[in-house]
Amino acid sequence: MLTPRERSLAKAKADPDHGTTWLWDDGGRHEAGFDGIAGDCVARSIAIASGRPYAEVYQRLAQGNAAQRRGKREKVARAGKVTASHGICVKRKWFREYMDDLGARWLSTMGIGTGCKVHLTPSELPAGRLVVAVSNHYTAVIDGVIRDIHNPSRGGTRCVYGYWILPGTPGKKAARPPFAVKLPKG
Repeated sequence: MLTPRERSLAKAKADPDHGTTWLWDDGGRHEAGFDGIAGDCVARSIAIASGRPYAEVYQRLAQGNAAQRRGKREKVARAGKVTASHGICVKRKWFREYMDDLGARWLSTMGIGTGCKVHLTPSELPAGRLVVAVSNHYTAVIDGVIRDIHNPSRGGTRCVYGYWILPGTPGKKAARPPFAVKLPKG
């Protein structure tokens, strides 16, 4: 018998107008015993893209969250508590070190004053296993297919701030372009 996750993964939903494909995927959250609504998109996207168990990723992020001090603009519900369900501050050193431990490399697709150059569409992202940063959200993209609990692409118009490339992504080991830009065809 298929689990709800396995059933939904078998049904890819395509948006023919914008070339985006989306699969419902909770990253194993339900199987790990987590229920309800949570702001755990970082844990979900890392679990999906890395193939690691959701509980393992969640626990590591929750420990990092508990160890960090509360900043001036930090939510009281998040800082210093062993939880990853109220969001993760992805700019912290411990988070970058965790992603480095996974073998991931960060590629920024935006700079100050550059405007949006890359959108959440398969034609503008490389093939492979990606953890993608968009406005107020992280999502997983594997070989051009968005895998999340909802379709965050906004019809192919959502801007990508950058993405983590995980091991197993073809042709992306050492090459690090100075800036990712969609080049015109021709």
